[in-house]
Amino acid sequence: MPLEAVMIVVDNSESSRNGDYPPTRYDAQTDAVNIIFQNVVQGNPESSVGLMSMAGRGPEVLVTLTTDQGKILEGLHRTKKNIRGSAHLSRAIQVAWLALKHRQNKSQRGRIVIFVCSPIEEEESDLIKLAKKMKKNNTSVDFVLIGDIDDENVKKLEAFNREVKSGEGSNMVVIPPSSKLLSDQLISTPILLGEAAGGGSGGAGGEAGGAASEDFPFGIDPSVDPELALALRMSMEEEKARQEKRAKEEAEAAKKASLEDVKEEAGESEPLLGKDGEPSGSGSKKDDDKPGKSDDGDKMDTS
Repeated sequence: MPLEAVMIVVDNSESSRNGDYPPTRYDAQTDAVNIIFQNVVQGNPESSVGLMSMAGRGPEVLVTLTTDQGKILEGLHRTKKNIRGSAHLSRAIQVAWLALKHRQNKSQRGRIVIFVCSPIEEEESDLIKLAKKMKKNNTSVDFVLIGDIDDENVKKLEAFNREVKSGEGSNMVVIPPSSKLLSDQLISTPILLGEAAGGGSGGAGGEAGGAASEDFPFGIDPSVDPELALALRMSMEEEKARQEKRAKEEAEAAKKASLEDVKEEAGESEPLLGKDGEPSGSGSKKDDDKPGKSDDGDKMDTS
């Protein structure tokens, strides 16, 4: 998995009280957020995840970028008591981008994942302008559409997705209500599997993840057994990270050993002159001048 800084935006509008996703749309988002967090952090231990809400009085940063899942759970629990109003999509994207802009590790790739389960009030032209800004700043934006999303909302987000998409990332998936949990359906989508899922924007549930991706490296259909697919992918990424860490440690050990050899060679070589400018190995003049040390053979016999 790439090194990422991910801001997850949940929809805590009045629409999130709907029970078409058991037990409610908001609770379904909570489970899905935990799955995304685990996928990001376990995929690369140096990646981090933040949390935002986008309804109520306005977008709010609940948790800044962290690797502590407990903080994410606390933020989700706190927001459950603040379900109200309508969503502010454009403002939420801009606030999330600012949070990513001020991340400490600039080598992390900026990414925003947004859950949408309510009507989108912004105009399509305004969303397109915002998408171009995100693309210019190398920030990918993923959308997870849940609930009874009308065609107009889908059209707006598809227009945003076309403008912001650049290479890998910036996916959009539509997951309608079904007997399966939202988190289980999300596992087989490009949101978690990336391009290996074989699905781009649009599609529902398993369709969003691709029917049977030939590009999936393990030779299985991720939509048939999404949990196995995710486990295999994460295992592969962990092994890759372990090998990279081992190679780095071996390189550092070899470098340290080389420096120690140089120091030993320097210690074995004796300088041509001593610190007093005298040839090394010869008797010290100071030893000859020490009191009480004299040549008895040169004493004059005065008797």
